[in-house]
Amino acid sequence: MDTHRAIVIGCGGLGSAALYRLATELGPGVLGLEQFELGHSRGASQDHSRIIRLAQHQPQYAALASAAYKAWDEVENESLQQIVTRTGGLVIEDRAARQGTATGSRNIEGYTAMFDRFGYAYELLDADELVARWPQFSASGDVQALYQPESGIVDAARANAVHLALARAHGATVRANTPVRAIRPDGEGVEVVTDERTYRADRVVVAADAWTNQVIAGAGLQLPLTVLREQVTYYSTPHLAEFAPSRFPVFMWHGAHNFYGFPVYGEVATKLGQHMGGEETTADGRSFVPDDVRRERYAAFLDAHVPRFLGPELYSKTCLYTVPPDQNFILDRLPEHPQIVVANGAGHAYKFAALIGSLLADLALDRAPAHPIDAFAIDRPALTDPTFPRSFHV
Repeated sequence: MDTHRAIVIGCGGLGSAALYRLATELGPGVLGLEQFELGHSRGASQDHSRIIRLAQHQPQYAALASAAYKAWDEVENESLQQIVTRTGGLVIEDRAARQGTATGSRNIEGYTAMFDRFGYAYELLDADELVARWPQFSASGDVQALYQPESGIVDAARANAVHLALARAHGATVRANTPVRAIRPDGEGVEVVTDERTYRADRVVVAADAWTNQVIAGAGLQLPLTVLREQVTYYSTPHLAEFAPSRFPVFMWHGAHNFYGFPVYGEVATKLGQHMGGEETTADGRSFVPDDVRRERYAAFLDAHVPRFLGPELYSKTCLYTVPPDQNFILDRLPEHPQIVVANGAGHAYKFAALIGSLLADLALDRAPAHPIDAFAIDRPALTDPTFPRSFHV
């Protein structure tokens, strides 16, 4: 039986970050297992871009936002690879369009309250000021915008690859196309069963996202996780200069639906997605065929509010959100088997991934986490009370 000091199951955004942080301390005693090829498109961490921002609506995330930037800086400094691109970022609220919709839980006052509490700089703009500064937008009336200059893009696919490369540089082994069939607590360690062999580890980190419950079943636990199929579209805009990262910020638009958009990055195209609202599915039963209803919704929104962002569709693609009932992260040891750590990003963790890797290493190595993560405990009511209502943050 192959024995390791730590095994990380799942080498996506959170798993690759944890593997790197563990390898910096344990060296060749660390193993990463990925069930598909590295960089696959079946989970939640693929694609070129995710928004990184200090703008958070809840204190448990606002408290981590600045530390997340520092964690990405550490990865960039060691690798000399650029992962974060600062573009500035906008939260735009169309108050008239939001009235009577399910998207009303996030307003600009909530963001500014967190900015003020944690000392982050920002600007408030009315519709005329927004359009004067960024004429790419079409807005009027009750539209209000919040601008924060540190917002930008974290390159998800590149960051995963950098984390894995750095983990290997510190001595870790990474095995792709190696699905884990079971984990079994064994005394103070864990047996990890794959098709080819059984490994043993002192500590295991499960970062399997939509496959979490399949992996942890052998530890006697199932979590109330909802898997959603979400979608983004890339547009081959002919107006490249107007939507270059130096001229156009990442944005979130809270209206009848909550959209998020990117300047030209990764592809020679702009990118738009909708946060939440995708159909429920399963990790293995999901479809990869994009939803035409969303395609039409995206195009209608852009035609009304960012018309030159549009162009011929380059492609649409789907990804998975795996969400607890309260849509908060899960970052914790199993109470009955503390040698097993479980991580879940609730569909909005990538901006924090480099920091979460460090926090998972703290948990796996029996240290107090360097930042507060009590809100993400595995024994909270949202995960233990079967009557706890789903309350997704849209």
